[in-house]
Amino acid sequence: MLQIISQNLIRAALQCATQLQVAVNISIVDNGANQVAFQRMDNAPLGSIDVAHKKARSAVFFGTPTDALGQLVSEQQLHGFAETNNGLILFAGGEPIFKAGHQPNSEQKPLIGGIGISGGSAMQDKEIALFAIKHYQTTQISNDYQPEEQL
Repeated sequence: MLQIISQNLIRAALQCATQLQVAVNISIVDNGANQVAFQRMDNAPLGSIDVAHKKARSAVFFGTPTDALGQLVSEQQLHGFAETNNGLILFAGGEPIFKAGHQPNSEQKPLIGGIGISGGSAMQDKEIALFAIKHYQTTQISNDYQPEEQL
């Protein structure tokens, strides 16, 4: 995932969190679950730094929102699942990011990364993550972005 995409996701998440009046940590990972960007808002809980990162990683590892993954784990009684992969997060706030112009339910859904938000309620974290992704999708920032050549 290119740096410009992650920075735009961070800016959109900051905007939404500010509107909700909640201080959060924002983690962006690429499609290999490697952190590419992070932002901690003033007064965001220190303990939620790791949670934000694990939410983003969890969303990428399974290509699904963390709350949906948590529901599956609960329904299937997959005890110990959260301890795999150096710790997964199974509640709202982690979302996969698909290339702009592609829907998550389409046959070809190029996963470019994930976003994890932590510091608010689970529903606030999810709202912020979805706002950032929607901003990326609607502005059509491309994973193939190429800066203009210097003249």
